[in-house]
Amino acid sequence: MKEMVRYGSILGLICIVAGGFLAGINALTSSRIIAQAQAEEEAGLKEVVPLAAHFEAAKSGEKTLYYKAHDKDGKLIGVAFKAQAKGYSSDIETLVGMLPDGTILAIKILSQNETPGLGSRVAEAEFTGQFKNQKDLNNIQAITGATISSRAVIDSVKKEAGKIKELIQ
Repeated sequence: MKEMVRYGSILGLICIVAGGFLAGINALTSSRIIAQAQAEEEAGLKEVVPLAAHFEAAKSGEKTLYYKAHDKDGKLIGVAFKAQAKGYSSDIETLVGMLPDGTILAIKILSQNETPGLGSRVAEAEFTGQFKNQKDLNNIQAITGATISSRAVIDSVKKEAGKIKELIQ
């Protein structure tokens, strides 16, 4: 019994030290992590609406609904928004660039954890390139063997594009 208490105390002390160390590292790196995430988001926005000079977030309270893409003269040339849906094994988050008339400029898969070699192929240019300059997404071909993941991306983009188009009209 005495040995159990001793081992329990040692283990507890190790957990406290390790937890404190992890909390300290988190506090030191959190601002850098946030800055890196913002830089990746800005690069993604520029990728899906390449002609935009700057982006302005359209918010509802604290939540960003979409980003207005402006040219160098301040004219609205498009919007960018995120679409998310459940794929085969994970949520798939997509960044979409769209013209005000509803034409999809491009998409970029931001995050997915689908089956490697199958569902993960939704992030490849062969699939995402089909969305370029498309207004009607009914012609997008699903990836063979990854129909659920492909359909999740197509349906989420189509659904969210319809919502955003109504908001900007």
